[in-house]
Amino acid sequence: MAAPGIFLSFEGIDGCGKTTQLQGMASRLRKAGCEPVIAQEPGGTRLGREIRALLLDSANAELRPIPELLLYFASRAQNIAEVIEPALEAGRVVLCDRFTDATAAYQGYGRGLGLKAVRRVEEVACRGVEPDLTLWLDIDPEVGVVRARRRNGACSADENRMEQEDIEFYAKVRQGYTAIHQAEPRRVRRIDAAGSVEDVARRIDAAASSLPALRHLARA
Repeated sequence: MAAPGIFLSFEGIDGCGKTTQLQGMASRLRKAGCEPVIAQEPGGTRLGREIRALLLDSANAELRPIPELLLYFASRAQNIAEVIEPALEAGRVVLCDRFTDATAAYQGYGRGLGLKAVRRVEEVACRGVEPDLTLWLDIDPEVGVVRARRRNGACSADENRMEQEDIEFYAKVRQGYTAIHQAEPRRVRRIDAAGSVEDVARRIDAAASSLPALRHLARA
């Protein structure tokens, strides 16, 4: 049997730089001779991309918190079945752009549904699959939202629904990530997302090097 794979997730509020940092780690892994599997949330599969369009299109402002929660987990369950589990069973390194911690922070805290509701759906949808290490890129919500709105304004696809929320919503989401980190400090590592892309990448590599298979990423 193949050796078990490694599952890393990148988390944080919109505009924290997690996608840029995930792509940077993927590039460094490739240079080291390891081709990672990239998993996107929501999305990552054909069905997941259709769900993503529903979730992020600003025209769908009437989407309520509970349907929103269920759609995120529907995309995630498909992603686990099609992409994440097969890669881990093959001994691959999986880098995931968001996972269940995002739902706990956004829907559990931001929408006020509570962690109990999130965990109940997670039990069915994820079947115990969780990251070995979660890299939480922490940034001031006001900075992150400005970045996210600027980024989405330059994109042809309309994925602005979440960015229409106010700063108070994102402050709640950040509180959610803080609580998750405090509850699971060994799995969830807080990364200061302020500073240059290179500075943040060094912090990420230092945290990732806690996993034996990724110690080669540690840099001075």
